[in-house]
Amino acid sequence: MTTENTPLRGRVCLVAGATRGAGRAIAVQLGTAGATVYVTGRTTRDRISEVGRSTETIEETAELVTAAGGEGIAVPTDHLEPDQVRALVERIDRDHGRLDVLVNDVWGGEHLIKFGGRFWDTDLAGGLRMLELGVRTHLITARLAVPLLVRHPGGLHIEVTDGTAAYNGTRFRENVFYDLTKNAPIRMAFGLAEDLKEAGCTAVALTPGWLRSEQMLDHFGVTEENWREAVAQLPDFASSESPVYVGRAVAALAADPDRARWNGQSLSSGQLAKEYGFTDADGSRPDAWGYIIAKETDPAVSVDDYR
Repeated sequence: MTTENTPLRGRVCLVAGATRGAGRAIAVQLGTAGATVYVTGRTTRDRISEVGRSTETIEETAELVTAAGGEGIAVPTDHLEPDQVRALVERIDRDHGRLDVLVNDVWGGEHLIKFGGRFWDTDLAGGLRMLELGVRTHLITARLAVPLLVRHPGGLHIEVTDGTAAYNGTRFRENVFYDLTKNAPIRMAFGLAEDLKEAGCTAVALTPGWLRSEQMLDHFGVTEENWREAVAQLPDFASSESPVYVGRAVAALAADPDRARWNGQSLSSGQLAKEYGFTDADGSRPDAWGYIIAKETDPAVSVDDYR
């Protein structure tokens, strides 16, 4: 492959939370661009996390990265355990002495989300666990990995979340714990950007649109091949995107020599697709957040205008 096809050859990346969904696709697309990618998570071929899905493992993700043209390295890691994260970073340091891209995608709290209820009726333990999985993990990972990232100018830190600053900042995400969990990474990127720019590095928050993760497809009883059948159940699902889309967004950001212009910003896969010219796996260019916002003022808006 040419350097043009593998612009990230020689780069070292960490995708924290790469077992499935956005994290897996991000890791694979970084691999497609030639990167060495460390992939972490709690579900392995020998152990299943509380998410309860044995069908996706970090070993499989690493194999997909390698098959795509990069080098995938699976490291089982519970990002709530500082010692495990510290050991992970020390391994990357020993192996390569550098970290060029850190993608903070740890989550695994879907099973805890309950929409539609009042805050005082929600399960406290479940809500606090959501914050642990989606906020505490990100803080631990960033604090322990960023010192390696800033060793070389040009490092990129990406906080993956759900929703943009513009959207989340003016709308309630239906559950207080979930709202806090998904706003925190946006503020983390905003704050980290101030420190990272002094080291010549960049921090951003990034959200996919309506993601057709493995769990989402299972929820609707469809596959990636026939996902449009779910539109009959919920018409807005027509605005959804495959995980490949946000993966390509990360790869494009990492390969952009002028990525510092995004420092501190909240970005979406649809926004970056317009900027960098990539498409989803099916050749479309969905903009789910654009559609969601447009529909608030015009319920008759066509989803076809946002694909």
